[in-house]
Amino acid sequence: MGRGHTQRVVQHTLELARRMGMAESDLVHVRRGALLNDIGKMGIPDNFLLKPRPLSEDEWVIMRKHAVFAYQLMAPIDIPYGHHEKWEGTGYPQGLKGEQIPLATRVFSGVDVWDGLRSDRPHREAWTSERALTYLRSESGRQFDPRVVEEFLQLIVGEQSEAQQAQPVGAPKA
Repeated sequence: MGRGHTQRVVQHTLELARRMGMAESDLVHVRRGALLNDIGKMGIPDNFLLKPRPLSEDEWVIMRKHAVFAYQLMAPIDIPYGHHEKWEGTGYPQGLKGEQIPLATRVFSGVDVWDGLRSDRPHREAWTSERALTYLRSESGRQFDPRVVEEFLQLIVGEQSEAQQAQPVGAPKA
């Protein structure tokens, strides 16, 4: 995972949750869930987590159990249990669809995927920010809540504009 992934994901998840209208009193659980979203991977063998190639179908059966392990450790915090649910209902572990998926989880999942795609992994190199944003757009209404994607795109584009404006004249672009 790329350096600072957890901090970036927590920061963006909290900002996006606020923009989506979540109450400040709920954000403590959002923060905890974002920080500990993969805690269930403690029950997954390291050779699966560090495998330099994609997992086999049999290995995925075991890997998907990390969400259930997280639920057993952290209920009632939603994010660790449900962050692999998909808007159109093909996710796991419960196969929830649309607004059955808690808002905090829908907010987190897009942020986590976006940042994760931008990080090197054992089985692939990091994607550019633009490629990751294109992926989010393409998965809006399938993997991700379309309202969350739209709000997140506005957040990221705003941040990128602010960063460009703050850059000294003549400085190389990041």
